[in-house]
Amino acid sequence: MNIDKLSMLFIFFITYSVIGWIIEVTCKSIENKHLVNRGFLIGPWCPIYGCGCTLIVLLLSKYSNDFPVLFVMSMIICSVLEYFTSFILEKLFKARWWDYSRWKFNINGRICLETMIPFGILGSLLVYYIQPFMLSIYNKIPTNTSHLIALILLIVFVADYIVSSNVMMKLKINKMDVNKDDTEEITSYVRNAISERSILYRRLINAYPNMKVLRNKIKSINNDIDNINQY
Repeated sequence: MNIDKLSMLFIFFITYSVIGWIIEVTCKSIENKHLVNRGFLIGPWCPIYGCGCTLIVLLLSKYSNDFPVLFVMSMIICSVLEYFTSFILEKLFKARWWDYSRWKFNINGRICLETMIPFGILGSLLVYYIQPFMLSIYNKIPTNTSHLIALILLIVFVADYIVSSNVMMKLKINKMDVNKDDTEEITSYVRNAISERSILYRRLINAYPNMKVLRNKIKSINNDIDNINQY
């Protein structure tokens, strides 16, 4: 694959990551009735959307004349990506960014039927309408300019990933500084302890207020206090 193709794919990856971030922010802000800045990374992008869209463009464009295959394969590709992204993030950071355990027809709380169907719809729209529109814009950009844009985006994206990963890796709380009153108070303590670290921590907690890492911290605090109370 030549550098022109790589530059194009990476620009598309970033473009769809930003679109995914806009979708996430819009949906969650409407749901919570206030602005929610979603995403694992600090910047305005959700890489899982960029990966999913790029894979669909690369693998499924040839099925543009076969809607059933395009629809089903879009569901499969995005669902597999969502499942393994959830699994990898949980193993790396001991945190789960989404949990469908309470939804019907879910698999280990990582994917569920209600999200798979929209994947199929969005994948089909991507191949039929969105990607051709994006190509019409991209093809107007001079080659050298597209290379420069791709390089700048790559540097910013990698820097963002390194900083955000470092923030999550260092997310630790002193578990002995809280008394066992009730879940609400402990939850408040955990949030405050995280928020005091830096603006980057607050960014992640505000993005995922019910993130599994919080529940894990709360459970750990409760267990430690229970052990202390036994002595």
